[in-house]
Amino acid sequence: MAVFDTHAHIIAPDLRRYPRTPIGGHASEWSQTRPVDADAMLKAMDAAGIARTVLVQASTCYGYDNSYVANAVIAHPDRFTGVASVDTLESDAVAVLKYWLESGITGLRIFTTGSNMGGQQLEILDDPRSFPVWEYAQQIDLPVCLQMTAKALPQVEMLAQRFPRVRILLDHLARPDLADGPPYARAASLWALARFPNIYLKASLHTFAAAKSGQATPASFFRRAIDEFGAQRIFWGSNFPAAEGTLASLLAVARENFATLSADEQDWIFSKTALSLYPALGK
Repeated sequence: MAVFDTHAHIIAPDLRRYPRTPIGGHASEWSQTRPVDADAMLKAMDAAGIARTVLVQASTCYGYDNSYVANAVIAHPDRFTGVASVDTLESDAVAVLKYWLESGITGLRIFTTGSNMGGQQLEILDDPRSFPVWEYAQQIDLPVCLQMTAKALPQVEMLAQRFPRVRILLDHLARPDLADGPPYARAASLWALARFPNIYLKASLHTFAAAKSGQATPASFFRRAIDEFGAQRIFWGSNFPAAEGTLASLLAVARENFATLSADEQDWIFSKTALSLYPALGK
């Protein structure tokens, strides 16, 4: 079965055409020291055996200007789809989102914290000014990624209740604390969200590192995650090149972490869940 990467970033070498306007005021370290442009991403995908990729807006480089992701999707619709970021607190946020969707973007990301923000998390998820965007996402069945930490999980619970038809994707599983090991009591706020069928978990290198911290193991953690959410609501994203290493090596790490799961569960994580969220990957 084809492998889909649901979380990769591209950085353009052309600073004039694609100026850097990062959320947080300064560009992330990785975007400056190990950038990967669209052409290099395609080569990395071919080397890793990845069929198609969801390009996620690099907010720590381009802020809310999704031009490079949009243009890459337009140029290579057979390999890419894209996730845009918009400022959901702006009065014209829905109109701006519609503009980006016209280019073939098929997802939204709400960015509240990043590697360039020193641990700061923007308190925007439960701001009523953002609700028109959520209502529009619900109307058109647009999946919404949340870049956040576990601190914001109570806000996610509110959103899941208020907008029950919006599929909410937690980037990096909201970075839970797993060091206590089974039964992972420190991640109680994450398990509490499993009762909402519209909550999905995106596993990445951050997740794999947490699953090997303290008393945690990938086998015990991902078994618990699947028991709670089901494999149909868990999927993989490389976070390449923000995550260090080649794309092929990041996929290998993911396969290692999921090795104790059944073949069917792995098929959902590497392929079928992504297709359910981003049907454009299958076109």
